[in-house]
Amino acid sequence: MDNRFGDIETFLAVASGGSLAAAAKALRLTPSAVSRSIARLEQRLGVALMRRTTRSLALTTEGQVYRERMSVLLADMASVEAGLGQEAQGPRGLLRINASPSIGAIGLLPILPRFAERYPAIVIDLTLSDAIVDLVEERADVAIRIGPLRDTRLRAKKLGHSRMMLVASPGYLARRGTPQTPGDLDRHDCLRFSFRRSVDTWSFRIAGRIVHRPVHSSFFGNSGEVVRQMAVAGGGIARHGHFHVAPDIAAGRLVEVLPGYSSGDGEDIHALYAPEDRAAARIRAFLDFLDTELVIAP
Repeated sequence: MDNRFGDIETFLAVASGGSLAAAAKALRLTPSAVSRSIARLEQRLGVALMRRTTRSLALTTEGQVYRERMSVLLADMASVEAGLGQEAQGPRGLLRINASPSIGAIGLLPILPRFAERYPAIVIDLTLSDAIVDLVEERADVAIRIGPLRDTRLRAKKLGHSRMMLVASPGYLARRGTPQTPGDLDRHDCLRFSFRRSVDTWSFRIAGRIVHRPVHSSFFGNSGEVVRQMAVAGGGIARHGHFHVAPDIAAGRLVEVLPGYSSGDGEDIHALYAPEDRAAARIRAFLDFLDTELVIAP
């Protein structure tokens, strides 16, 4: 049977104790068992880890490197096992969340204090960005994204769906007039996104057909939140998911434009996570929390 971790522990005990006898005593093994374990390890690695004489024992250069690296590895393993044992007492540890600014500002920030109160042993690290991130490279546990899914390596939990709509501030419409048909947008300032999943057309339902019309923009923003604030400030007409502008519409800061021409399209909102991370208690707790607490205006 392959007992490579046992052989590694034996090697570290010999390196620490300075002799086979000292390691045998510490591990409650016979000196011959310790010697066989070191021989198996050296044979598997194809290098000599120790120089042994009748009076002394010293690590080779390869043995010194192996000792340093294996000491770190076993310490990490002990830390992971200790952490899993602690999670049996309840979700705990660092939870790294990456979300788009729009869903972060409108959906997450209002509810995260309740999550923190419910799980005081979890430390939240929240990053807001519209950039498409790699969970491993960005060291994120959960990414919350709007729109089509691209990374098939990840698991996706659907959080909601929100229809798209055109909006503008009452001040802008009073100054520039209210569009009556999609063709009227050619005479208006249209606000668009500059990030790479943005498209050059807006869709409308005209005479029972879905029509995609090119949009000539006077302003580009690098996030949905930037474009929303520009619309609220009277900078033009923007196309947003209802969830993102629902508070502004309710407060009268924005109004819907051309509702009779709505194509009925929308965007799905998902929580993305690595399949192997689903077992972590802190991630399970957060996903379950989103199920019950995150409200997305359809």
